[in-house]
Amino acid sequence: MPRLSARVERPLAMTLAAAAHAARMRAALTQAEVARRVGVQLEVYGRIERGEMFPSVPTLRRICVALEIPSDELLGLEARESTDLHRLVRAARGLKVSHLRLLHLLAEQLHVPPRE
Repeated sequence: MPRLSARVERPLAMTLAAAAHAARMRAALTQAEVARRVGVQLEVYGRIERGEMFPSVPTLRRICVALEIPSDELLGLEARESTDLHRLVRAARGLKVSHLRLLHLLAEQLHVPPRE
């Protein structure tokens, strides 16, 4: 595996590790389940999640698919608000139209306009 410079790789690997761990916990999956879905050995996935190893681009993509998260989140590029919004949209995708209307009404009621 080609190596990035240590200055760049370590912080990025730790960001990816933390995001992968958090996403795995939200999904209630074990490291073994994610490793199987990604197609890597458990030891390899464990090293990725501990920040000891940075995955190849194809493996990174498979991690995103397995954990159902965008690559921006995994790489620490997405703002938290955007991540929460993405999660809300993903949760709303399977709702009936009547439930979507209720969700919209709830969001309107919760919205607090910014102060001038």
